[in-house]
Amino acid sequence: MPRVRLGVLTGGGDCPGLNAAIRAIVRKGVDGHGHELVGFRHGWRGPIEGDWFDLTIDEVRGILPRGGTILRSSRTNPLKRGAGLERIRANMETLSLDGLIAIGGEDTLGAAQKLHEAGVPVLGLPKTIDNDLNGTDLTFGFDTAVQVATDAIDRLHTTAESHNRVLVVEVMGRHAGWIALHSGIAGGADVILIPERPFDIDEVCTHLKRRHERGRYFSIVVAAEGATPREGTLATVGGDKDEFGHERLGGIGQVLEREVESRTGFETRATVLGHVQRGGTPTAFDRVLATRCGIAAVDAATAGKWGTMTALRGTKIELVPLADAVASLKTVPPEDFAVAEAFFG
Repeated sequence: MPRVRLGVLTGGGDCPGLNAAIRAIVRKGVDGHGHELVGFRHGWRGPIEGDWFDLTIDEVRGILPRGGTILRSSRTNPLKRGAGLERIRANMETLSLDGLIAIGGEDTLGAAQKLHEAGVPVLGLPKTIDNDLNGTDLTFGFDTAVQVATDAIDRLHTTAESHNRVLVVEVMGRHAGWIALHSGIAGGADVILIPERPFDIDEVCTHLKRRHERGRYFSIVVAAEGATPREGTLATVGGDKDEFGHERLGGIGQVLEREVESRTGFETRATVLGHVQRGGTPTAFDRVLATRCGIAAVDAATAGKWGTMTALRGTKIELVPLADAVASLKTVPPEDFAVAEAFFG
């Protein structure tokens, strides 16, 4: 195989496992193929502005267990920046790069697909704690986020029981409720609310009242940040939008705290886990998955298989077209949510 020069970037929200993926790309790229690698800082802003450094073996020593990303990140949309595509091409030519490896979620890889269509050699790795990318069974970062949320729910159980309270736990999940579903099931939640299933606040309160009637005077409600009430049942407020058109979410926990207490009379408190789900040491599963994806990505780049994304299919790492991965979001199917519903109330 020919020796090549590759650029690597991480875009969107940080998540556990990014550094493991970067390490794998560099170790296999340098030691396995004799490649040279360049790290771009701050997501797509790096190749647009020419903000880079040599990504060597020394740069990735000791980063396997570290959260975050040594490349830093941003939510820059190269297609919304003036002459973004042309500037990326020019900087790649200046650096004599043969291609780019983009590590990110739906927005980062959606931009990568557009660049691929425009003739830029690029391939992707699927990272997102939301687990909402199509084409792969799991994305790295998800397992760690679920474990963090589950640990928090376990701890909140004791406080809820001690004070006979309803505790609302708001977790991440803009359009897909995978974290809420898995952590809610694992943590024994009494109600789980996800974006895919608009909720009726009266039904939520009915579940909680039924628990009290059975002598269970505390409850746990797990709500994804993107959970929304059925139209016309409860008012919510939107936030500002980023370069990809996404509203800044957060606040459903406080809405539920207020509404549940006023409708049931049960003392209710909300806890927003927020960015704590993204940070810290990745689980063993995420370290291994990110490493396998990194190895597969640099092998794919070596073979010139641009326009693809590494994906976990069953127990194997395979390549899927980027276009398929970003065509639509992978959301929670009804049959998966039905498992959780069996334990409501």
